[in-house]
Amino acid sequence: MSIEAAMSRINQIQAMFTAGVVPPAPQPQAAATTTFSSALATAQGATLGTAPAPATAVTPATGVSELPAGTPYAAEITAAAKANGLDPALLAGLVKQESGFKPDAGSSAGARGLTQLMPATAAGLGVTNVLDPVQNLNGGAKYLKQQLDTFDGDVALALAAYNAGPGAVQRFGGIPPYAETQNYVRIVQQNAASFRTAATPSVTPYSSANAPSEI
Repeated sequence: MSIEAAMSRINQIQAMFTAGVVPPAPQPQAAATTTFSSALATAQGATLGTAPAPATAVTPATGVSELPAGTPYAAEITAAAKANGLDPALLAGLVKQESGFKPDAGSSAGARGLTQLMPATAAGLGVTNVLDPVQNLNGGAKYLKQQLDTFDGDVALALAAYNAGPGAVQRFGGIPPYAETQNYVRIVQQNAASFRTAATPSVTPYSSANAPSEI
């Protein structure tokens, strides 16, 4: 600004004071609308970024058991029984008598696994590994169902056929007069009744790796 202009401006201001007119005060700058807390939050967000949403927890697959808690292979036995239209307690009673729930059990005759399948029987049922608990249980359940169908749903005759063979049951017109078979039929049914009495619905991990134990 030139000296002349400055002097002119001073004269104008003096004239305004003389006339009683106060020049307007300079307006303060508008206050920032952002509060300190919001500014801090914004700064933190810019620095840290948005936290990712927590990953959904993955839970292991489970199978529903209809057998008493603590029964070895309870979920696998229930699944095999249901898949073949059997009572899980009956299949569990058979497994208890056949192998004591030991997946590597074997007999002198060559039967193997939880349901003690003979090699030829296992092959006919599509079982490729008789020592695999799931395969063995499904094979044994399928074979027991075949005997029930053959003998019109008579559980005692089906169990006798499972133990002594269907030919022996047909030949004798009932449970063969073998002490082993007669005891087998009685004990398996007693086992099944005890499983039914003690059973309460439970959820157990569905895995063939469940540690077996003898009951």
